[in-house]
Amino acid sequence: MRGAGGGGDESASGSTLMEAAGAGVANAVIERFLPQPVVVLCGPGNNGGDGFVIARHLAAAGWPVRVGLLGERARLTGDAMWAAILWEGAVEPVSAGLLAGRPLVVDALFGAGLKRPIEGKAAEAVETINSRDLVCVGVDMPSGLEGDTGRILGHAPRCAMTVTFFRPKPAHLSVNGRLLCGELRVVDIGIPRAALKTIGARQWRNEPPLWQAALRTPSLADHKYVRGHVMVAGGETMTGAARLAALAARRIGAGLVTIAAPSAAVAAYQAAEPGNIVAPLDGAGAFRQLAADPRRNVLVVGPGAGATPATRRLVAEALATSRACVLDADALTAFSGDPAALFGDIRGPVVLTPHDGEFARLFPGLPPDLGKLDRARQAARLAGAVVLLKGADTVVAAPDGRAVINANAPPWLATAGAGDVLSGMIAGLAAQGMTLFAAAAAAVWMHGAAAARFGPGLIAEDLPAQLPQVLRSLAS
Repeated sequence: MRGAGGGGDESASGSTLMEAAGAGVANAVIERFLPQPVVVLCGPGNNGGDGFVIARHLAAAGWPVRVGLLGERARLTGDAMWAAILWEGAVEPVSAGLLAGRPLVVDALFGAGLKRPIEGKAAEAVETINSRDLVCVGVDMPSGLEGDTGRILGHAPRCAMTVTFFRPKPAHLSVNGRLLCGELRVVDIGIPRAALKTIGARQWRNEPPLWQAALRTPSLADHKYVRGHVMVAGGETMTGAARLAALAARRIGAGLVTIAAPSAAVAAYQAAEPGNIVAPLDGAGAFRQLAADPRRNVLVVGPGAGATPATRRLVAEALATSRACVLDADALTAFSGDPAALFGDIRGPVVLTPHDGEFARLFPGLPPDLGKLDRARQAARLAGAVVLLKGADTVVAAPDGRAVINANAPPWLATAGAGDVLSGMIAGLAAQGMTLFAAAAAAVWMHGAAAARFGPGLIAEDLPAQLPQVLRSLAS
């Protein structure tokens, strides 16, 4: 489906949509770049038809334009044939030689629907764009970037700008998309918003309007128990992980946080942040006894816990409460040989927060060629839990198929302890009443916003201190 949000006639013809798409791309090029020689590379389908329209509009604006076509003009059909007929200039074969002289390149070879690797002359042209570092504009999608998954199908150009229609596709928000698309523009070509109901969209770009209304608004009548009580299972040796999670939970608004730790580590936790409550775990069932307090409404297990049988027991005790649980790090790795045991114990609301390695160990049966969005969705369905699959393009998926893709994470978030902070943020939001799906989506976005606010040099300890400013900006 083509288009960008906003009004329009649902019955608009393909040629009308193609004309609007090509004009939209041409206008974006004119706004972004100074007039210069342009080579428009056209494929044999509708993306190539868009290219002919783009060429016509740029030429009408006085830009020197050459058109390269992959295949024969006589073999074009449908709307692409119509667009080619309206182009009055020459049409040359796509080749690396067509790109001599460092022109601006418009990549209209293939769009988001491509499913096979780019080969032959198209691959040579793409490699020339990259090897010569030519300025390239992608039409809908950099050719070779699979629209649903974000996989690179053999070759794909690095674009300075990509212009798409109707809504961004999952690949635009993927790591590869963020590396290849450059500036992403979405232009309106007249498809109505009602079309979203027709296609049954179940995924969203993760932005505050999705969950902002669910954030708890502080009240003058509040007291600490009203704002929720998070309990974090602390490890015996890696004490920093639970401390980071606890601090993040408090910074994001939880009224109280308890760290439940082995007796041998209690002194270390007590000597740390004074706002944390520290409770010793003495004997079998101690965690269950602490969790019996109904005011402890969200439990976090995994950060710094160790991938041990003892951690598995903690997870089982936490899940047995049917309270909201955030399971991260070692709480996941401890089940890598027996994920069914973990999934079978899930009774209440749970969010699993794996990185790629942990995910592969928990869900070894998922096909490796699935895109990240589909992998997270299938995993959530298998586990019966919200799955937050981490990365620069973190996906949060619910068992019912809803999913968000996050795209605001800066590169300096790749630092030890950042995941522990994220777990605490999710728990802190859930403790205040958000569903785990909404809490996970909100926490991921705020995590990225906090890192962006701090900038280069970030370490995990810096993240909680940025949250008040992020929360203030959301409130305003």
